[in-house]
Amino acid sequence: MRDKSGLLFERAKSYIPGGVNSPVRAGNAVGIDPPFIVDASGCTITDADGNQYIDYVCSWGPMILGHAHPDIIRALEEALRHGTSYGAPTEIELEMAKVIIDMVPSIEMVRMVNSGTEAGMSAIRLARGFTGRDKIVKFDGCYHGHADSLLVAAGSGVATLGIPGSPGVPKDLAGLTISLPFNNIDAVDYTFRKFGPDIAAVIVEPVPGNMGVIVPEQGFLRGLSEITTSHGALMIFDEVISGFRVAPGGAQELYGIMPDLTCLGKIIGGGLPVGAYGGRKDIMLKMAPAGDVYQAGTLSGNPLAMAAGLATLNKLRQKDIYSELEKKGDMLFSGLEEAARLNHIDIRVNRVGSMGSCFFTTGPVTDFASAKESNAELFKKYYAGMLDQCIYLAPSPFEAAFLSTAHGEKDIQRTIDCAASTFRSITTS
Repeated sequence: MRDKSGLLFERAKSYIPGGVNSPVRAGNAVGIDPPFIVDASGCTITDADGNQYIDYVCSWGPMILGHAHPDIIRALEEALRHGTSYGAPTEIELEMAKVIIDMVPSIEMVRMVNSGTEAGMSAIRLARGFTGRDKIVKFDGCYHGHADSLLVAAGSGVATLGIPGSPGVPKDLAGLTISLPFNNIDAVDYTFRKFGPDIAAVIVEPVPGNMGVIVPEQGFLRGLSEITTSHGALMIFDEVISGFRVAPGGAQELYGIMPDLTCLGKIIGGGLPVGAYGGRKDIMLKMAPAGDVYQAGTLSGNPLAMAAGLATLNKLRQKDIYSELEKKGDMLFSGLEEAARLNHIDIRVNRVGSMGSCFFTTGPVTDFASAKESNAELFKKYYAGMLDQCIYLAPSPFEAAFLSTAHGEKDIQRTIDCAASTFRSITTS
């Protein structure tokens, strides 16, 4: 039962558009009102009705160490004793910058901001300022935040709600964005041969997580690097999701690719609002006050977010965490795939490390078009069945599931058992 959550949702609709502060949370895609969360610990969250769920949303990715990790709580308690915000430089910002630069292969300088959206829009502005060009290339289904020029053919909530872009985005600005199919290097090559002198940058999620998880095909990311370099454009990796999730240095470490700029978020805040962008020193020195490309933020480098993020990154630098997450990811997603097969449900699983997606389709899922072939009605039944058994998944077929170090084998096995039960109920209904 979720009676209290239902009442809270109805009250929220009177004060908040749609009752939520981020659209996908409303559960429109699954036809189920959202549980309102009151507590979280380890790999579980508890709603207003006292239901405790095994959580695979993990706050949409940041909680790689689980909820309320003791090291992060201690770091926050210590930071709180000294105040919450100064609007002035702090030593902990320097410490955070040094750790990020040490862990992420391509980053030589970094600037902290307050969200992934802010990181994306700032990186685009910097790329335009550095190159003196206006056009950008993105990929269908890749979501880089809700900045105007990045909502063209975006994934995530835009895809979930069936919105092709967004009212309020000027046509002239949208016209500066070219959106291409992911994993199609020929389309990129053609676009650069046609518009190359006008293209400032390509921005891409190296492991897309906003149309469900899509695995980059061999040679695709390398091809992007070669094409942008040859045409004098910049390559921006949006690693807001994949950064520190798929490897200590993100997807660029995993695949051995060096982008010019990188956007970060989620994990680097330890669950607090955060973002960052960084890259080559000669590019980053174009940012004010060192250069003439302007960006600012009152709460950038907030000491609480820095404390939580630094505690998280220091923990992630310890031995064997990523091999442990890899094993858990394999156990969960191979188990879900087998449970579906035994119950004659067609699914395709895409996984990179501890993030993955189940698509209810027969063919391979390699881009946004094939992701949209997934059976939405089957996903609704799957989501409802899992939620009824207290397994908390993202309420959208176009989002990823995440594991944390707090998920144990018993939690994962219970999840697989619940999935098998749900699949059985689908095939017999």
